[in-house]
Amino acid sequence: MTLSRISILLLSLIMSLSALAGVYTSEADSFLMKMPQNLQTVQAEAIKKAIGGDNTDLISIRESRNVPYPLPASVKATDVAPGLRLFSGQSVERQDDTPLLVYFHGGGWTFGSINSCSAYCVAMAENGVSVLAVDYRLAPEHPFPEGLNDCVAAVKMALDSIGAWKCGSVSVGGDSSGGNLALATAMSMPEGALRSLVLFYPVTRAYEDNSESWAQYGCGYGLDSDLMGVFNNAYTADVHNALVSPAEAPDSVLAKLPPTMIVSAERDILCDQGRELAGRLGDIGVDVSYNLFPGAVHLFITVAGQSKAFNDAVKLSSDFIKRQ
Repeated sequence: MTLSRISILLLSLIMSLSALAGVYTSEADSFLMKMPQNLQTVQAEAIKKAIGGDNTDLISIRESRNVPYPLPASVKATDVAPGLRLFSGQSVERQDDTPLLVYFHGGGWTFGSINSCSAYCVAMAENGVSVLAVDYRLAPEHPFPEGLNDCVAAVKMALDSIGAWKCGSVSVGGDSSGGNLALATAMSMPEGALRSLVLFYPVTRAYEDNSESWAQYGCGYGLDSDLMGVFNNAYTADVHNALVSPAEAPDSVLAKLPPTMIVSAERDILCDQGRELAGRLGDIGVDVSYNLFPGAVHLFITVAGQSKAFNDAVKLSSDFIKRQ
């Protein structure tokens, strides 16, 4: 291949990446402009009150986010147990080896629900991956490890039920605090039990990490650092426990993780946490795929408004799970 041909290909790649970044950035900027200016302050104050024993305002926030997602004819949703909903494609002939993803919603361990992540669950089912969404118990009423215990129990049930559900394997995933729970759950399972691990902008250190992304995007980018601090306080004071801050787990534990995909939003306080984890997993021999969405901000999995990031996340994660 000639030098001029290589130069043309490189220029084409740079232009494509630039265009992609432009789409992510444009959608994210529009998304941020539509967010109520005091939303995160209101959420933080509600959680602080709940920590003090009055959860009235927090319950109202939970209810406002617990809006049923319209189910298309192509997807079936079945409540298989209290707090567990199975989303699956409505194909006439289903194979017995459909991959299953057990999914944990985000929301700072304090709010969120099956409904808040249903758009993602439906999209994955339409792409050939069944999803078991989990309504784990929420902090501060149910601090660590209660929510995590629910997640581990859900995965154990899934492993016992894949035959009845016509699935062939179990993967685990989540976004933000849900990604944290997915990591901790995977660390709690026997090596080889899970097919893969899918993490969207996961919390890997449940405390202020003094990273560049934490400082640069700590206010006005979908997840303020002050709110993240309140989330952490509501969840537990045991922030250096490896099941709370998986970045503090020893290499011997992380090395047993299944193939892992991490997707980070560039303009997110948690961006450096995801990047750091991906690098570390790669260094210790875990099969890891790291994807950075340039210009994107937090929340694109569970809050509508960043459709390019959402759609790309669905494709990346469904393809990743199916090829493992």
